[in-house]
Parts: sequence; C-alpha cells; structure tokens
Amino acid sequence: MILLTFDTADGLHLGVKTNRGILDTGQSPQAFLVQGSAALPELQERVSKALADPGTGYLDEAQLQLGPAVPTPGKILCVGLNYRRHAAETGAEPPKTPVLFSKFGNTVAAPAEGVPLPTVAVEYDYEAELVVVIGKRAKGVSEAEALDYVLGYCNGNDVSARDLQMLTGQWLLGKTLDKFLPLGPYLITADEAGDPQGMRVRCWLNGELRQDSNTEDMIFSVAECVSYASRYMTLMPGDIISTGTPEGVILGMAEKVWMKQGDEVTIEVGALGRLTNTMVAGD
Repeated sequence: MILLTFDTADGLHLGVKTNRGILDTGQSPQAFLVQGSAALPELQERVSKALADPGTGYLDEAQLQLGPAVPTPGKILCVGLNYRRHAAETGAEPPKTPVLFSKFGNTVAAPAEGVPLPTVAVEYDYEAELVVVIGKRAKGVSEAEALDYVLGYCNGNDVSARDLQMLTGQWLLGKTLDKFLPLGPYLITADEAGDPQGMRVRCWLNGELRQDSNTEDMIFSVAECVSYASRYMTLMPGDIISTGTPEGVILGMAEKVWMKQGDEVTIEVGALGRLTNTMVAGD
C-alpha cells in the first residue's frame, strides 16, 4: 500500500493512495504507526471494501497539504558513512561496524515544507536517504529475519550543517536543527516497495542532478542496520532508521558551494515518490 498523511481541520489523517484518488481512513497516523505491521490486514480490508463500494469518495492529492510520512517517530536513528563511494569522496575509511547517530522529533518536516537555515551555521548540505520504518517490536533480531520487522520505506533528506557537525567528534549538533529531516511524500509498505538493496537514489539541487547512486552500494544493508541496532536497543513500531547517503554531497566536492535560502532540493529513492523542500531563512 501507498500511505500518506495530510492536514485536516482535526489534525493529520492517514490516507491511502489508490488509482481513484486518496482514500481518507479517518485515522490518525500515530494510531496506525504504533500498531505497525499488525494494523495492515485491517487497513487492507477497509481499502478493499471502499474500492468495491461505488459510493466511496476520494480526495484529490493535488489539493491536499501533505504531512510527514512519519509525523512523530519514536526513535530516529541514522547511519553515517554507509555508502562506499560516499566514504571515499569524504576521505574517510569505510567503517567496520555501522556508525549510528540520532536525530530528534524537532527535525521532522513535511513535503513542500520550508527548511530554515539559521545564521548559526553556513555549511548547509543535502543528503538523499532511504528511510526504514519499523513495524514490529525488534530486539536482538538476526540479519536473516530483520526485514520481517520492517513496515515500509520512505524518502528522507538528512539535511546537515557541516560546520556544526565537525565542531567536535559528535555529529549531533549539525544534524538536529529544526526541520532537518523532511520525510515523504509516501510511506510505501515493504511488500510493495521492492528490494531495499536495489533502489536508485537521486537528489537534485535546483534541478541539477547531484546524487545518482543505488542502495546496492551500501556498506551495511538495511537488514544489517536493523539487526545491528536491535542488538543494543529495542526497536518499536514507528521508529525509523535513515540508512545513509551516497556520493554527490557538497561536502565531497572540490569547490563547495553550500545551500542557501531559496535553494530547492528534490529526493527520489526507488519508487517512493519525490520529496521536494525549499530552504528558507532561519532565525
């Protein structure tokens, strides 16, 4: 299924994209996400009944204000230096184990939402990433079974302030400014999204193709990342893992022209749709 969230008078609703339009489930996205994969059979049955009913109404996606694909993730884990050619372009040795860091809820942004670039930094960069949404409680799961715990996938932009990121040995400050993780436009369930290790990853800055790679270049696969994280912490439905970015970021360029107010970034991973955000002035 292709899921999305959209604004209504009583808050965000969960919607399902069909070939007839958007079906409003009337449900809050959070209520769905905390159930995770367990909620899918009932949702699929509701969709099937609605499609069979000629009286069902559908919404025009173009008229909706979309929310983040995952509006309130429980944990936000990110994997650093997880593509071979990205590690090479930054001059870093490929890591021997996944490099995990975190973002917080303040970083989540919706498709088309402005991403503020405050004056506390200058070196603003984009990072196109495949984001994994956990669907079942996972603790100590093996790599072989890890994908069974995935609800689905969405596009993410791990926006980074490189000057803040490199201030210390901890990356957190440069990764956690407000709206620094746009997510969307869709959350596509694992059964429909396809092989997570065979997805093309692209990013455009102001219409110029900057990143063009594939998740097959990951050092640690999605299954490895889920398994590794679950070894140390319990993953819960609604948690997300942003799995790293490929080569083509500004940080890896000889001439670094950092993002600025007015720049537009578009992310496309596999068949997950296109996520576009514009950089705006920040405090």
